[in-house]
Amino acid sequence: MNNTPKKLLVTGGAGYIGSVCAARLVESGYEVVVLDDLSTGHADAVPDGCRFVEGDAAETAASLLAEGFDGVLHFAAKSLVGESMQYPAKYWNGNVLVSLQLLEAMRKHGTPRLVFSSTAAVYGQPDEVPIAESAPTRPTNTYGATKLAIDHAITSYAAAHGLAAASLRYFNVAGAYGRFGERHTTETHLIPIVLQVPAGDRQQVQIYGDDYPTEDGTCVRDYIHVTDLADAHLLALEHTTPGAHRIYNLGNGTGFSNKHVVDTCRAVTGHPIPAVTADRRGGDPAVLVASSERARTELGWKPERANLDDMVADAWAFTQSRQPA
Repeated sequence: MNNTPKKLLVTGGAGYIGSVCAARLVESGYEVVVLDDLSTGHADAVPDGCRFVEGDAAETAASLLAEGFDGVLHFAAKSLVGESMQYPAKYWNGNVLVSLQLLEAMRKHGTPRLVFSSTAAVYGQPDEVPIAESAPTRPTNTYGATKLAIDHAITSYAAAHGLAAASLRYFNVAGAYGRFGERHTTETHLIPIVLQVPAGDRQQVQIYGDDYPTEDGTCVRDYIHVTDLADAHLLALEHTTPGAHRIYNLGNGTGFSNKHVVDTCRAVTGHPIPAVTADRRGGDPAVLVASSERARTELGWKPERANLDDMVADAWAFTQSRQPA
């Protein structure tokens, strides 16, 4: 089709999810420019075949978009929940203000499409699970609040300026795609934390609470393979409609308990992985699982790698590939 996007800007494309998405875009035949300030990303994570520009998603993006782009996939963000509560200005500036500047640059230069990497944290503690897009948005932390604010801004730009947009909301991302995997300076995600034990970087793991109303007493969380997530971004890009902002929740539909995650890591790595139970963390819901029914129906998306064993195996292979010889 003549309106099929060809040249795309990927903000945050040197990060975990952005790099995998950029790689999948290149494989699909798109011309991809990766923009990243490398504050949390890694230059060696930029996929082959991409043009890399070091800079921020506001001012640098504005000059880049003047070249003419068919769309933007926006991953660049501050994303540590705890930090967002301690330093809210960093998140309101780094997430909301930067995204508003990006939206305005897109409007000025006529960039027609946007896919935004949002979060299911906008729902806070849900009344029902799996969580549908119609659920009330009640974020319980600054990070989630900033992502929700950006979603509202995108809706406004779609209505006022004809932007074709989609936001994808999801919980935990896991796995790896070849040489593209998860490596954060400050790691807060359960699977890579657990894998630090067999990698020799941690003695044991903590499980926060074992008295929740779940099958084994530990929290149940949604996990999505990073490659499935990247593919959802590509599908969302192709299905955007001028003047409309569509929101899609993404998840595996069932969820896995913290104990199940640790046990799976033990099975995959062959390491005993000592685990100790700690007190519950304040505000942790018992179950968080997102419904993907709308994405299945409208985008034709479904998770192809929903098996936790596969997610952990891919993550472990990536971890091992980065170990000193």
